[in-house]
Amino acid sequence: MSFITNEIIIKSILSKSGIPGADYCINPYIGCFHGCRYCYASFMKKYTGHTEPWGSFVDAKINAPEILRRQLKRAAKGNIIISSVTDPYQPVEGKYKLTRRCLEELLPYQFPVDILTKSPLVLRDIDILKKFKKLEIGITITTDNERIRKVFEPKTPPLEARINTVKRLHEEGIKTYAFIGPVLPMNPEILCEKIICYVDYVFIDRMNYVSKTEHIYNYLKLQQWLEVSFVDDIIRRLKKGFDKKDVTIC
Repeated sequence: MSFITNEIIIKSILSKSGIPGADYCINPYIGCFHGCRYCYASFMKKYTGHTEPWGSFVDAKINAPEILRRQLKRAAKGNIIISSVTDPYQPVEGKYKLTRRCLEELLPYQFPVDILTKSPLVLRDIDILKKFKKLEIGITITTDNERIRKVFEPKTPPLEARINTVKRLHEEGIKTYAFIGPVLPMNPEILCEKIICYVDYVFIDRMNYVSKTEHIYNYLKLQQWLEVSFVDDIIRRLKKGFDKKDVTIC
């Protein structure tokens, strides 16, 4: 599969959010090279005109920081999530630094910020992240099994790198959480043990777009993971594990 990066000019970057607890969202990119098989954000192709497979293209909103600067001057203060339909620290961020530059624009205003990513690249920006009065960072960790990660999230950073990332952020005094969503095939006790000491709270969500991944479960002979009652039990075991250290479950 070939990968395409486009540079685009936008008119708005600070968007109203329908996500509970978030007033605004910032998406510095359209598309994502992580190529997760279950990604819900592929619906964006309906609005962007892309015909390439999801995971093969990224549009970099190269004027995003400048547009954000203008919008912030008239925006009411509110909670911001970065990002809702892309990973703000996917590989192209290393080149464009759009997420970092947007954070620099946000810093004087001190809007509360929530960042969700799968990437250790977020550690690059610890210097600016620590300057926010209200900021939290979520690392998506969906399984403890690297083989499963390679199947469902083929171009994402390894699990060990993500766990080390949340550990480092925690050690730096930054509020952290794990997003275990979707719940992929795993040993819930092992996953809990690996991250429980480094997170303030945990979000857990099931596979909501089964049609995208049913063929994978069937191929791997993991059909039980498509059964609601089976996944309910996995979630119960996750919650039980995190309860041991009073980690909040959302």
